[in-house]
Amino acid sequence: MSHPLSPQCQNLQHQVESLVKLLHQEPSLRQQDITAVNASLKKVISPKFEIVFAGAFSAGKSMLINALLERELLYSAEGHATGTECYIDYAEPDQERVVLTFLSEAEIREQVASLCQLLGLSSNVNINRNDMIDILVEGCAKIIQQEGGVNKSERAKQAKALDLLIKGFTENRDRIQTLNNATYSMEQFNFSNLKEAASYARRGSNSAVLKRIEYYCYHPLLQDGNVIIDTPGIDAPVAKDAQLTYNKIEHPDTSAVVCVLKPASAGEMTIEETELLEIIRKNPSIRDRVFYIFNRIDETWYNAQLRQRLDNLIYSDFQDTTRVYKTSGLLGFYGSQIKGTSGRDRFGLDSIFAESIKGLGGEEETPQFVYAFNQYCAFSRKLPVQFQLTFNAYESPNQNYTRVLADWGQPLIDQLIKDSGIEDFRTAITYYLTEEKRPQLFKNLADDLEDICIPLRKYYESIEMDLDSQPREIEAMKALELQLLNQQLQEAGQEFRDHITEEINQIITSKCDSFEQDFKQLESRMVRRLDELLDGFSVKEAYSRATFNHSRNATAPLLAVLVEALYYLANQLEDILVESVKSVNAGFFRRLVEKVRKTEYYRKLNRLLGNDGGLEKRLKELEAEVNQALIAMAKTECDRYVRESPKFYDEGTFSIYQFRQTLLQTSSSYDVKAIVDAEPAIRQF
Repeated sequence: MSHPLSPQCQNLQHQVESLVKLLHQEPSLRQQDITAVNASLKKVISPKFEIVFAGAFSAGKSMLINALLERELLYSAEGHATGTECYIDYAEPDQERVVLTFLSEAEIREQVASLCQLLGLSSNVNINRNDMIDILVEGCAKIIQQEGGVNKSERAKQAKALDLLIKGFTENRDRIQTLNNATYSMEQFNFSNLKEAASYARRGSNSAVLKRIEYYCYHPLLQDGNVIIDTPGIDAPVAKDAQLTYNKIEHPDTSAVVCVLKPASAGEMTIEETELLEIIRKNPSIRDRVFYIFNRIDETWYNAQLRQRLDNLIYSDFQDTTRVYKTSGLLGFYGSQIKGTSGRDRFGLDSIFAESIKGLGGEEETPQFVYAFNQYCAFSRKLPVQFQLTFNAYESPNQNYTRVLADWGQPLIDQLIKDSGIEDFRTAITYYLTEEKRPQLFKNLADDLEDICIPLRKYYESIEMDLDSQPREIEAMKALELQLLNQQLQEAGQEFRDHITEEINQIITSKCDSFEQDFKQLESRMVRRLDELLDGFSVKEAYSRATFNHSRNATAPLLAVLVEALYYLANQLEDILVESVKSVNAGFFRRLVEKVRKTEYYRKLNRLLGNDGGLEKRLKELEAEVNQALIAMAKTECDRYVRESPKFYDEGTFSIYQFRQTLLQTSSSYDVKAIVDAEPAIRQF
C-alpha cells in the first residue's frame, strides 16, 4: 500500500527550494554547499529502498522472495548455483516487464574454467567447440551419478551448475556477445507478458548465463520505492559473484539486508554463513538493518534434534537482535498460489502443478509441495484443534491432498500460510521500511537543512538586531535617514572637490600627459599659422586695405601699410588660437567627465539619489565658462601683436635704422610702386 506524504509535507520540494533561494539571495551565504540537501530531498520525494537478500546457495532465497511477492518470478531449483543478480521493482499492472542482461562470453569462459578446476576437469576448454562441450556435459553427468544425485553433495551441485552453464551458453549463443553484456527487453524475445518472460528467465540453463534480471511487477510490497534484490550465493563457485553480494550488503544505499540461513534444515551454520555474520556484527551500520531468516523451518517440525539445535543457535548467537524470523518459503509460496484454486482443478494439480505431475510411464507424480502439505497437516502439530484431518494409506498423496482441501478449503490454506511465517516476515519488513527507514529519510533531510537554516537564521537575527537598534518613530527615522544622506552627500562632494583639485594640479605641474600633448599641438598650430601668414604676406594687399579704409586719399604712408599688416597678422593668429583653445578645453573636460564617471563618489551619488546630482550638468556649464575665459585671454594675447615694442624706436638700434632706410625708399614717389618695391624691407619688421 502506498504511503503518501503527510499534508504538511505535500509541498516539501517547494519549501526546500524556497530556503535554498533565500540562501542564494545573500552574497555572504552563497558559497554554502547544498549538495547534501538536494540528495536528501530527492530521496524523500522519490525514495528508493533496496532490500538485499543474501545467503548461501540452496538456502531458499529465491523461493522466499517468490513467497513474499506471491508469484513465481525467480528460479528456485535445489542446488542451482546461479550467479545472477535479480532486481524486482514496482510497476503498475499494465506496465509489467522484464529486462534481461546476459553474461559475456569472456565471463562464461571464466566461470567454466573455475568450475572445471573445482571439479578436477580440464580447465583449458574451448566452449565454442561442440566436441569440447559434449565432453564437459558427459563429465558433469558422471560426477552427478558418482555422487548419487544432484543434491547429495557440493561436488554434485557444482557439476550441475557447470552443466547448466554450458547448456545455457549453447542455447543462447546468438544473444551472447564476446566481451560486452548484451541487454534485451522482453519484447525482443517476443514475450507478451511478465509470466512468459519470467518463465524463460527461471529456466536453469537460461538463468545460468544471465548476469542481471530486472523485473518490474505489481505488488503492494514494492510500492513506495521498495526494490527487492536477489544476489548470488555467498558461497558462489566464482569468487567475484560472492564478492558482488558482499558489496551490496555493505553499500550505504542498501536499506535492509535479509540473511537467509540454512541451519533449520542443515542443523548448523556453514562456514560462509558464519563469516557473513562476523562481517555484519563488526559493522554497526550494517547490523542495524539486518533481518535473519531461518528458512525451511518446516523441517524442524518433524525432527526434534534439528529443532533443538536451531533453538540453541538462536539463543546463543542471536540474542542481540529481535529481527529473527522462521519461514517456510515452499509452504508460503504455494499456499498463496492455491488460494485461487478449487476442486475443479484439483486445487492446482491440473493447473499450477500440471507439468510437474507428469510421470514417465503415464503415472501421476507427486509435487514437492503436496508432500510438504500432507506432512504439515499430518505431523506438524501446528494446526488448531478444530482441524480434524485424516489421511488414508490406501489413497495416493495427491488424493489425500485434494480430499483434505475439499473438506477444509480456504481456512486450512490460510492457516498454512500463517504457519509458514511469510506473512509475519512481510509485515515486519514493511513496518521497518515505512515506519523506520522512511522517517529516517526525513530526519536526514532535516539534519542537512539545519546546515543552511542556522546561517540563515543568524543572518536574519543580525538584521533584526540592527533594525531594533534604530529609532522607531517615523519622524525620528526620517531625520536620521536625512542626516545620514546629508553626511554621505558631503563625503561625495568632498571627494569630488579633491578629485578636481588633483586634476588641476596635474595640469599646473605638467603631469597630465594628455593635456600636455594637446597644448603642444596648439603651439605647433600657432607656429605653423604664423609661418603661413608671413609667407603669404603681401605689401600690395596691405596698401590696398589702407587706401580702402581712407577712400578720400589716393595714396597711403608707410606707417599705414605697417598698421594694416600688423592688424591682419594679429587677427589671423587670434582666429587660430581661439579655435585651438576651444579644442584643448573640450578635450580636457571630456576626459574629466570620463574619469568622474568611474569614481566611487559618482557611483555613490547614483545609489543615494538615483542620479549624479547634476554633476555632469555643472561640469558642462563650467566647460562653457572656461571656454569664454580662454577666448577672452586668446584675444588679449593676440592684441599684443598690434603694438610695437618700446625698444623699437630707441636710437642706435637696428630696428630704427632699418625703419629710416625703408622710409627713404618708400618716400621716393607717391604711387604704390615705391611701396611694393620696398616689400623685402617691410617684411623685416
